[in-house]
Amino acid sequence: MHFCGDFRTTYEKDIEILQTPTVRLGVAACLAFLVVFPYLVKGEYLWVGLQILIAVIGAVGLNILTGYTGMISLGQGAFFGVGAYTTAYMTTKLGLSFWVGVPAAGLVTAAAGMVFGIPSLRLKGLYLAIATLASQFILEWVFLRWEPVTGGSFGIVVPRPSIGGYVFESDRSFYYLVLAITVVMVLFAVNIVRTRTGRAFMAIRDHYISAEIMGINLFRYRILSFGISSFYAGVAGALLGHSLKFVTSEQFNIELSVAYLAMIIIGGLGSILGAIYGAIFMILLPKVLTVLTTKLTMLIPGAAGLAIAMEQGVFGLIIIFFLIFEPDGLAHRWKMIKAYWKLYPFSY
Repeated sequence: MHFCGDFRTTYEKDIEILQTPTVRLGVAACLAFLVVFPYLVKGEYLWVGLQILIAVIGAVGLNILTGYTGMISLGQGAFFGVGAYTTAYMTTKLGLSFWVGVPAAGLVTAAAGMVFGIPSLRLKGLYLAIATLASQFILEWVFLRWEPVTGGSFGIVVPRPSIGGYVFESDRSFYYLVLAITVVMVLFAVNIVRTRTGRAFMAIRDHYISAEIMGINLFRYRILSFGISSFYAGVAGALLGHSLKFVTSEQFNIELSVAYLAMIIIGGLGSILGAIYGAIFMILLPKVLTVLTTKLTMLIPGAAGLAIAMEQGVFGLIIIFFLIFEPDGLAHRWKMIKAYWKLYPFSY
């Protein structure tokens, strides 16, 4: 007997991550491309790829909080800073290794996130966003004033990691290290949203009163969501600090928080794949706009100031365009494209 379509006859098959041969082939092709990517490009392009991997970790973490649990956070940039300063302090001043500093950065940031997530018991929506915005400014003040730990306005020089005598000094070697960590973090996120915890997150997002009636402890799961999201931010911040080899408070301002919120909105709320798309889009967009404005300046030498102003304006217009015409994000659009070709030439 021959079947047409995608059939799942067991629960184990239904919850598989890679459910069809096409999906498995696509994932394998993407991983193969990421592995050979450092040998296909060099210089600035390799650096952009490295920043995309770090951004994916931060965006996935924020999407667990905002997309899956329904709580808006404007403090992601500050939590990046907590992770970066934690690993910087532990590796430079305590003499510990990168392999201790990065997990510790995630755990310390998770603890900080859960503390600032306490208002989520009473606040939601815009009010919770303002509360998390307060955490952004409080942590920025701590970064600048707690000089014995953070170095104040001077910052901290951070070394690249090493194994034995081998140092991940080049961007290519560090890229592979970040790639491995990113794959593990994304797989963990994909699995956690399929567990009881993930279902509780989504129940709270969809209707928190009904979730509480069903026995879901709102405070516990909201705090846990803040902790998981902040852990991702801490790991991403630690990797960012080691990639830049320098940590300073100016790197973790409100603009970074807004950028990560834009990533998950453009990519798609409540979608791990959407967070990945959004991270790629938001990292590449400024680079593309810079190239276009450079070309415009070459064609019109006196238009340098106008080109820079247009770059910022176009950046904002593109974000507004997505909010108006594609509110469900790039992940939803990709899903619709796949559905169209599956049903083609039929319209239903």
